This record gives sequence, C-alpha cells and structure tokens, in this order.
Amino acid sequence: MLPMLRLLRKIAGWLDFIVFTALLYLLTWLPWPGRHPVARLFHPWCRAFVRALDVDLRLHQKNRKPLPQRYILVANHPSAFEDIGIPALFNVVSLAKLQIQDWFIVGRISHAAGTLYVDRDDPASRQQSVQIMVDAVNGGQNIALYPEGGCKGRRLHTEFKSGAFEVSMRTGMPILPVFLHYEAQDDFEWQPPYTLPDKIRHMTSAVNNRANFYVYDPMDPKDYADKYAMKAAAYEMYRRWNAQYLE
Repeated sequence: MLPMLRLLRKIAGWLDFIVFTALLYLLTWLPWPGRHPVARLFHPWCRAFVRALDVDLRLHQKNRKPLPQRYILVANHPSAFEDIGIPALFNVVSLAKLQIQDWFIVGRISHAAGTLYVDRDDPASRQQSVQIMVDAVNGGQNIALYPEGGCKGRRLHTEFKSGAFEVSMRTGMPILPVFLHYEAQDDFEWQPPYTLPDKIRHMTSAVNNRANFYVYDPMDPKDYADKYAMKAAAYEMYRRWNAQYLE
C-alpha cells in the first residue's frame, strides 16, 4: 500500500476508535442491571482498536476438528496486542492482571465489559481467580487467559501455570490452544525498558504489521488423567510451535 494511503487509513482508524471509545466510556458510568451494554460492544471496540493500530491481524485455522462453541482459550503472551487481538477474533471474556483496572479510560471499559482480574503476585488472588473462572464458564461464558502467567516475550517461558487446566477439568470445557506470532517481533514484543505507549508507537509504525493467530484442535479434559497431565501436553505443543514459527 502506498504510504499516503496507509497514513489516511491510520487517521480514519484513529478517528473512528476515538469516537467509539468516548461512547463506551460514557456508557460505563450508567448503572445497569445484569450484563452491561459495554460487554456487547467490547468485541467491535477491540476490532476498532486493531484498525487504529493498523495491524494486519490474520486468523489461521490449523484445526482439523470442528471448533467447539464453548471453550477455554489459552495463548502465549509475547505482546500487549493480544489483549485486544484475541477478543477482536473470539467471543471471550479475558483474565487480566489486576492493575489494568486502574488504566486511564481502558480500565473502566474493560471492567464494564466483564473482564476477570487476578493479582499475579498474590497466591490467594490466583487461587480465587480459579473459582471466578469456573463460575464464568459454568455461567455460559468463554474465557481467555495466558498460562505463562504474564507477558513473557516471544520465546516460550519455562512452564505453564495450572489455572486454565484446573478450570477445564472442573467444568469439562475443552482448552482451545492459539499460538501467536508477530512477524516483526521486535516491534511487537513487550519487554523492558519499553512502556505500553512505546510499544503502541512501535506497532503503529511497523513496516511489517502482520500478526498471525494460529488456532489448533481443542484439548478435551476427558483425555487426560489430571490438570498436570493436561498442562504438560499443552506445554509440549507450544514448545513445538515455538520451534516451528520462531526458530
């Protein structure tokens, strides 16, 4: 695409996103019984955010079996982008770090949208989050989380946390594995010393703006002896995909 056309697309995307964000922010102040209307608008808002960032988000369906309507989505976590990229593509409620509630504007929107929160530094909060996720799944919601336990960079972290797999075992919901790969890894990877505004600037200016989200066959909890066996099998799959896409 010619540079001027891409610039015009970015400007249009940001104008659309700013207006949409202002609407959602105002709606967050309205008391609402039951599911808040922001929750219904959150997924199109994420898609508007993707367009504003001018990221070429691609969904690759590597699955051989039909994808379930109900699932627990797990993914690797190299970037901040997936916090909007995943709900832009999938009908999920995400588990996020507690500090996001305090982010300017975005914190109120994510809270009204029904985001689940966990204090990653507090073992009691992590254990409580498992029950919160169980209740959400039993209440009919699909959830998304990162079993590495945070944004760990492009390479796979040393081990997975057990929470997603415990929820799967307790609810009978399958795990839907998604592997994330950014072709311009340096522009998307979120590691010190960069801040979130730094990474947003890097993403919007990336020459290669493609983000690839690969969806694989779901994991049925009935096929595993316990959450630890399921976690180990998932980690092995991600280890292979890490070598396939990043080595």
